Amino acid sequence: MSLFWRVFGLNAMVLGIATALLLWAPVTVSVPVLLTEAVVLVGGLAIMLVANATLLRWGLAPLSRLAGLMSTVDLLRPGQRLSLPRSDGAGASNGAGREMTELIRTFNAMLDRLEHERATSSARVLLAQEAERRRMAQELHDEVGQSMTAVLLVLGRAANAADEPLREELQQAREVTRDSLDEVRRLVRRLRPGVLDDLGLLSALSSLTQDFATHSGLRVALRSDEELPELEREIELVLYRVAQESLTNAVRHADASCIEVSLLRDGETVVLEVADDGRGIAAVHEGAGIRGMRERALLAGAALHVISTPGKGTRIRLATPQAREP
Repeated sequence: MSLFWRVFGLNAMVLGIATALLLWAPVTVSVPVLLTEAVVLVGGLAIMLVANATLLRWGLAPLSRLAGLMSTVDLLRPGQRLSLPRSDGAGASNGAGREMTELIRTFNAMLDRLEHERATSSARVLLAQEAERRRMAQELHDEVGQSMTAVLLVLGRAANAADEPLREELQQAREVTRDSLDEVRRLVRRLRPGVLDDLGLLSALSSLTQDFATHSGLRVALRSDEELPELEREIELVLYRVAQESLTNAVRHADASCIEVSLLRDGETVVLEVADDGRGIAAVHEGAGIRGMRERALLAGAALHVISTPGKGTRIRLATPQAREP
């Protein structure tokens, strides 16, 4: 039954019942209308309106559910779908007609298509970002790094040949240049984790946690299982970038003293967790960092969960399906 005929039928049923009551009930209307008759008529009208509103709310309930899902759906949280109405023994949908069922089915199909297109476009964007990161890291290493190394050599020779107090000033300039060169190298490692390609995910995470511990002054611990399944290169990169972003957020915003990074195997799933003992937050704010992690999770087909409680820290959990057995 179409939506038009459902609404028409509900109204017709209410009006038919009211007409039958008027025909068969021992009620008459005088001219002028008596007070008791007016009370009966107003009461009957109120009953009709309440019955009509109740039946219409029941008949249009699927539209309300659809509108509620449309207002809250987020493509970065895949799997949100509106359930199709169940059919009874006669084949009629419970609470929805053919038009409503078709509308729900079309909306779910649209979500499938949008999630697929979002995942595809996100993958292209993230791959392009990684390519740009590699290019920038290469330029910093080859051009800026080599130029600063040459400056260090020149400053060293000049300091050795100079007299006091110029020698001391040249030594200070040399130390500043050396610190800047170390910072450039650190940026290169963050832009392009070469250790990830050369030594694997665990070594890359170990280097990452040590680097954050050195520069933040926090205690950063790494915990992992001895045997982990072999993962695709793209999935390892997603795990590394999520850990990197999680550590950055913890250092900048959590006001924590300790951060624990764990990479564990849970059955057929590899689980990355980054937990801090910071101040936490009442409601997780979906900023650019977290949304970027969600996009990377979609690229790996993973599930990302952010759990935060005021005063009890924040825990970021990324559960990635196992790519293949070693």
